[in-house]
Amino acid sequence: MLVTGGVRSGKSRHAESLLEGQPVVTYVAPGPTVDEDPDPDWAARLAAHRLRRPPHWRTLESRDLAAALSPDGAVIVDCLGTWLTALLDRTEAWDQPSEQVRSRVTTALDVAVETLAARPGDAGPVVLVTNEVGLGVVPEHRSGRLFRDLLGEVNQRMAAASDEVHLVVAGRVLRL
Repeated sequence: MLVTGGVRSGKSRHAESLLEGQPVVTYVAPGPTVDEDPDPDWAARLAAHRLRRPPHWRTLESRDLAAALSPDGAVIVDCLGTWLTALLDRTEAWDQPSEQVRSRVTTALDVAVETLAARPGDAGPVVLVTNEVGLGVVPEHRSGRLFRDLLGEVNQRMAAASDEVHLVVAGRVLRL
């Protein structure tokens, strides 16, 4: 399942609620850690997310999306936007030609989609959280346009691989 929405729309809380009652849940955090990004606002956001999780949920901080989708039990990935940012940061892709960057992202995404498709049905549900960034103005800077375009492609591919997509707006859920 893919859960999408804007910043602070309630998408993470909704995604977490979909896994209530699951005996085994792996929470995949593919974005920057507090050690990597000492921004106090980011640290506060991570802390708030941690406090909401049940104590039996296992947290996995990993940018290897395909490997993160492999464990048995339910999996929640929060979120694909931070995964994409980490991928672009790690490969220093922000200033590289768009087609070169797109190729690199597509390769990583292909592996993740294949892993998701091959996941046994009895392994547990997978909930992917992502940001909806294409509804606003065209970003002024190239990096913003690159991110918006690439995340749009990531979201389309993951939506196609998902059995259901939920759009969260102002805490309200629309099943697409």
